[in-house]
Amino acid sequence: MTGSLRRVRRAANAGAALLALTGLVACSGGGEEKEPPPTAPSTQAPAAAPDPGPTAGACYPLPYDAAVAPTSEVEAVDCEQPHTSVTFAIGTIDAFVDGHLLAVDSEKVQAQVSSACPTQLLSYVGGTLTDLRLSMIRSIWFTPTVEQSDAGATWYRCDAVLLDGASRLADLDGDLEGALAGEGVPNKYAMCGTAAPDAEDFERVRCSAKHSWRAIDVVAFEAVKYPGVKKVRAAGRTRCEDAAADVAEDPLTFQWGYEWPTKEQWAMGQKFGRCWTAD
Repeated sequence: MTGSLRRVRRAANAGAALLALTGLVACSGGGEEKEPPPTAPSTQAPAAAPDPGPTAGACYPLPYDAAVAPTSEVEAVDCEQPHTSVTFAIGTIDAFVDGHLLAVDSEKVQAQVSSACPTQLLSYVGGTLTDLRLSMIRSIWFTPTVEQSDAGATWYRCDAVLLDGASRLADLDGDLEGALAGEGVPNKYAMCGTAAPDAEDFERVRCSAKHSWRAIDVVAFEAVKYPGVKKVRAAGRTRCEDAAADVAEDPLTFQWGYEWPTKEQWAMGQKFGRCWTAD
C-alpha cells in the first residue's frame, strides 16, 4: 500500500494590535500675556498598509516543499511564465466560535480550510469526483503568516497543483480550469503507476510518463468509522476485476489490482480505494 500526499497544516496565532494616540495641550498662567511657545508638530507613524490577501487566478512557481508548507511567501508570476500552481479560490476564515476568537492554527480553523479547498476543486477542474480521484490533480491551501495574522488577515488561499511523481510538481500550461471537463481523464492528468500498486517499487506518475499500470476505477465507502482491513479489501475484489475486464483487449487474459484505504488514510479523509490494471 502506498500513502497519498499528506499535509499537516500549522500556522501562528492571530493577534490584535492597539495603537494609542496622545495629544499635547498648551496652558498659560495669569498675568502678562505672553506669546505661547512654539509647539512641535505632532507626528504619527504611518499605518501599515492592510494585507490585500491573495488573488484568484494568480500563478506561482512553487517547489514541492513550498507546496506542503502551511504558509507561502513565494511571489506570484505572470501565468505565461513557468509555474506549478494556480489559485482557484480564496475565502475568509471564520475564527469566531461562541464569541471566542480561535487561533489560525486551531483544529476547527484548519478543518474549515482543509475541507473548503478540496470541495471547491471539483467545480474548478470539472468532470466527476471519480475523474478527479483518478487524476494527479490536487488542491493545496495556505493561511496567513504570523505577521499577517497579527495585522488582522483572515484569508485562506486554495491552489490547484499537478503531481508529477512522489515528490514533484509538474509545470502547468496556463491553469487547470476545466481540465477534467471532457470525456475521460487526459493522460497528462491521469494517474498511472510504475509497477503494480502492491509492488515495492510502485510510484504514482502521470500517464503521459513511462508507466506499466493505470488507475481505472474508484471504490467509495460511506461508513463514518473505518470498517477494518478485511472489509475494505473485500469490497474491491469483484468491482476491480470487472473494471479491468471491461478495458482489457482480451477479457480472458488480464491483470488487475486493488489499492484499498488504510486506517491512517481514512482518518485523513480518503474513504475510497482504487482499481488498477496493467497498461
